[in-house]
Amino acid sequence: MQKNPRVSVLTPIYNTNPAHLREMIESILNQTFTDFEFLILNDSPDNTEIEKIVLEYAKRDKRVKYSKNDKNMGITPSRNKLLKMAHGEYLAIFDHDDISMPQRLQKEVDYLDANPHIGVVSGWLQYFGTDNNICQTPEYDSQIRVYLTENCFVLHTASMIRKSVLVDNNIEYEEFYTPAEDYRLWARLMDVTHFHNLQEVLVHYRWDGDNTSQRMNDAREEAAANIRMELSCKYPEYRRWAEKTMLPGTRFRLRLFGIIPILKIKHNTVFLFEFIPLFKIKWK
Repeated sequence: MQKNPRVSVLTPIYNTNPAHLREMIESILNQTFTDFEFLILNDSPDNTEIEKIVLEYAKRDKRVKYSKNDKNMGITPSRNKLLKMAHGEYLAIFDHDDISMPQRLQKEVDYLDANPHIGVVSGWLQYFGTDNNICQTPEYDSQIRVYLTENCFVLHTASMIRKSVLVDNNIEYEEFYTPAEDYRLWARLMDVTHFHNLQEVLVHYRWDGDNTSQRMNDAREEAAANIRMELSCKYPEYRRWAEKTMLPGTRFRLRLFGIIPILKIKHNTVFLFEFIPLFKIKWK
């Protein structure tokens, strides 16, 4: 009997740039940790070019397992379909045009193995395409819980989830919150598990003016505002700590309708959507 892999890498693709697709796949196949299955689900079933590319890799490496939807389903149903297909103890989430650092899987597996009370581990992102800024996130569970009442401070494309936490608690992605389905997932998991962010770059995140995150940002921020409000009501103490620890040093905040974050200036740095660093300024 063939044993299940330790890790399932879950990647939905949709009309992905062929060059970016190859870079993404190779970054997983070149991992130092090798006991994984790489599930790639095509949500653009008429795109034969990217299908051909994935099948080419699958022919060379049996860890690559390709499937496609009969018709376009959207990102959240595709993510849930991948959850059901996964055989691994741990689920590594990975977006279709990013690049994982070679030791990403090994470091996350090692951490989850050593810390059975942790259900989700992630790390930092380094943007590439227009700049090389690093998106840093708080390390410990108590900090992460406080910061989650403000925004999605567990970076989805760099995360690894203990599958049993999802199965045992009947938790999956919720389409109502698309495209902030990741933020909603973390909000639900706050009730049942703990988080940790490794303090190092695990993924290079493509930021070239054309990625899905930027194109869908208005809808994302509206959904995030709803999640933020729910968490603030559910965890008022976390929210109070967020206001104490995150707001000092903030000199300016711009929010649409008073809710949706647009710009923030904190510690002489201008942040887009309050967490993406743009540039530093000098005050006279």
